[in-house]
Amino acid sequence: MSVFTPLSAEHAATWLEDYALGTLVALEGIAEGVQNSNFFLTTTHGQYVLTVFEQVARAAVPFHVELMAHLAAHGIPCPQPVANRAGVYIKEIAGKPAVVVSRLPGRSESAPNLAQCAAIGTLLAELHLAAQSFPAPLAHHRDTAWCAQVAAQITPHLGADDARLLRDELQHQQRCRPDDLPRGVIHADLFRDNVLFVGDRLTGVLDFYFAGVDDLLFDLAVTVNDWCSTADGVLDDARSQALVAAYDARRPLARGERAAWPTLLRAAALRFWTSRLLDHHLPRSGKLIVRRQPDTYRTILRARRAADAGHARLASRCQAG
Repeated sequence: MSVFTPLSAEHAATWLEDYALGTLVALEGIAEGVQNSNFFLTTTHGQYVLTVFEQVARAAVPFHVELMAHLAAHGIPCPQPVANRAGVYIKEIAGKPAVVVSRLPGRSESAPNLAQCAAIGTLLAELHLAAQSFPAPLAHHRDTAWCAQVAAQITPHLGADDARLLRDELQHQQRCRPDDLPRGVIHADLFRDNVLFVGDRLTGVLDFYFAGVDDLLFDLAVTVNDWCSTADGVLDDARSQALVAAYDARRPLARGERAAWPTLLRAAALRFWTSRLLDHHLPRSGKLIVRRQPDTYRTILRARRAADAGHARLASRCQAG
């Protein structure tokens, strides 16, 4: 969440007249994330979030908004879109599509405990199951092909070691990532700052604007990489096992998914290293923007590659023995 399109309180107040939300009390830009412009919106009726879509293609906006409405109706604790007086969720502001959603209680946890890791594992499985009945799926656009396209743009800006690592991992994913894993609508960005807790109770899942159809295991890998990595990029076994076991208890992983787990962990690390390199070397202009550090996911990718190589060597020795 960031602010690329500044809004004045007067502009927002006029825009809100089409909603039965009372009058504007306060408008505050949110300085986190990199995808859209977001504001905390306080009215005489309560607290909301106003999102102005910046990077999401106009044709895809209804998918993301209607997906949240669908999941909320199925008991997933995600923001509920608010319709205006005409019964429409999406309305333009400053020439861009925008939506008002409910503001959920709680706060994100930067150092989640085992109970919180288990809670997000259960929630992710339930989200995947609830999304199976969503009637209008859209492809997840930040896949391996997208990573390859971005790599072509950013490679001239990279040092030799990073360029070599990026090229090598892309080749591995293109060669080794299975194409027959269970698929469905995924969140695709279930980082710690997109989940809210009150104590150990999970109260909110935010930011569905990267969602789309992809391997369900990829979504689990994205989540584990963020929730369970240590400072040196390796996985914390206790947190990882708690999260994956909770997910597996709700949506049992197939044998092929278990075999593909090291490759999907690498794919998830590649995706976020690539996007952070793009934001770092070719940033967009805007206010209150937080640029994520690419080195974090380079470290995670290297750790996943080392672990994968270690597993391969162990398997080779076992077969030889």
